[in-house]
Amino acid sequence: MNPLLSKLQPYPFERLRLLHAGVAPNRAFKPISLGIGEPRHATPQLIKDALTGSLAGLASYPGTLGEPLLRQTIQAWIKRRYDLTVDPATQILPVNGSREALFALAQTVIDPGKPGATVICPNPFYQIYEGAALLAGADVYFVPSDAARNFAVDYSGVPEAVWANTQLLFVCSPGNPAGAVMGLDEWKTLFELSDRYGFVIASDECYSEIYFRDEPPLGGLEAAALLKRHDFKNLIALTSLSKRSNVPGLRSGFVAGDAALIKPFLLYRTYHGSAMSPIVQAASVAAWADEAHVVDNRAQYRAKFAQVTPILSAVMDVALPDAGFYLWARVPEAFNGDDAAFSRDLLAAYNVVVLPGSYLARDFHGSNPGAGRIRMALVADTAECVEAAQRIVQFIQTHQTSNS
Repeated sequence: MNPLLSKLQPYPFERLRLLHAGVAPNRAFKPISLGIGEPRHATPQLIKDALTGSLAGLASYPGTLGEPLLRQTIQAWIKRRYDLTVDPATQILPVNGSREALFALAQTVIDPGKPGATVICPNPFYQIYEGAALLAGADVYFVPSDAARNFAVDYSGVPEAVWANTQLLFVCSPGNPAGAVMGLDEWKTLFELSDRYGFVIASDECYSEIYFRDEPPLGGLEAAALLKRHDFKNLIALTSLSKRSNVPGLRSGFVAGDAALIKPFLLYRTYHGSAMSPIVQAASVAAWADEAHVVDNRAQYRAKFAQVTPILSAVMDVALPDAGFYLWARVPEAFNGDDAAFSRDLLAAYNVVVLPGSYLARDFHGSNPGAGRIRMALVADTAECVEAAQRIVQFIQTHQTSNS
């Protein structure tokens, strides 16, 4: 067996399952899960129609590069969204969701033969970053988030020796779990570091279309263009339809950026067998070409967060994020910062599932920046999320009363 597999840690949801094993939920309440970030709004009919209308595509092997129509449609979306022009032949590549692409990109980029090969990623983080780095033969350096800056990643403490060995940097904007959006100054700093040390930046942007302010989040390609980096040197942006269009089961997204990176990534994917199904491509064309369903989806999240956030903020340290569909809340002092116990006891008392924040981070340099927090995915309908929030309030108030 590949010995690197032994370095992988249990996935957060496996840890959550073990935490809740043996817990008897209070059956007086219907179960509500805020644990997994799986979109549950209705899949748009136009995407379903495109799927069923393209079943003849099952008779053909797909090409890894994808059909020209799909790449042109993605090019048009990038133009509308970011006012950028990219080459659909050399700077865009369809992928089977951003998750598999994040993993595969690391296998393409990392040279494990170089001593000290390092991947930098945020902490808390999306666990695929770590797994991709470890299985590519690299070490992982976790950069903590700054709670005082809405959990923006703080790169100021990264030693020069670490930067010198870094081959790949994962960024996530809007971030998971806190929803922070990177600004142009931060991008400028990272691009300067990339130029100095030669590492690739993988920009995970799968939450970019769920935001709560009038101005949409800045994207990595957009930031590069604003800084006159029109060749997108050493930058790959990744996104998917899962959150934008409520199709997590479609497994469809794209990467875009530096043509010098897209070319070897295409080669890797050709051998890995990562071509997108023709019927998924047809559905993806329909999805990327339509914005009306995205606007409606965003409106649903805005209305939901506008109701849920004030309910929870009465008893918890929690605030509306910049973007995304998570609330990243501090466990009240009465729980002694034990996020796992909070999750377990909430399930037992009120049949609501939340994810302990420590499961989304790593103990690194003596601390776990996710400890003492919980992540709540507001993916269900508004009424269910409001009910869950009300139960959490009751749970906290009851606990505080019993300990006073």
